[in-house]
Amino acid sequence: MDFLTIVAVALGLSFDTFALSFSYGVIKNGILFREAFKIAFFLGVFQAGLFVLGYFLGSFFSDMFKAADHWIALALLSFLGIRMIYEGIVREEQEKKRDYTKGKDLLAAAVGTSIDAFAVGISFALLNIRILFSGGIIGIITFLASMLAIRIGKSAGKRLGRKVEIIGGLILIAIGVKIFLEHMTGAW
Repeated sequence: MDFLTIVAVALGLSFDTFALSFSYGVIKNGILFREAFKIAFFLGVFQAGLFVLGYFLGSFFSDMFKAADHWIALALLSFLGIRMIYEGIVREEQEKKRDYTKGKDLLAAAVGTSIDAFAVGISFALLNIRILFSGGIIGIITFLASMLAIRIGKSAGKRLGRKVEIIGGLILIAIGVKIFLEHMTGAW
């Protein structure tokens, strides 16, 4: 597989993390560069790591993972999105906003948006590719897309005001539904 094809795959895989990172920038519009770097790095590592893991496990468990990956992504992202919407609605002005860019929330979002990279890795198990090189390209492009999206979201968040958690939650649910629908319609 040539370099441009790997870049195209990486760009396709980074759309979900771009949307997620945009919502993080919107929600936490005072985000510092080091925080944005940490989030983007984390997402890039998960995207690349699950791609490589999918490649190596592909020949052993491909049918089992293909049957459940879209359900896992839908559940994780919807749960996180619903929680963000709920807290955006019931939160008082003086209460501190929940930080979705850390801990379990970031982990759930990273796994949810990287499930498709895992599935692509499984499908690439039959191809003759340089897996670590390809995973590195996917990780770098995901990192760059996330950094850009956080910056764009940070600018938009200042203008959106108080409802940013609701918007971010809707974005996460939309990503989960998109992944689910892509897998369901691709199976028919």
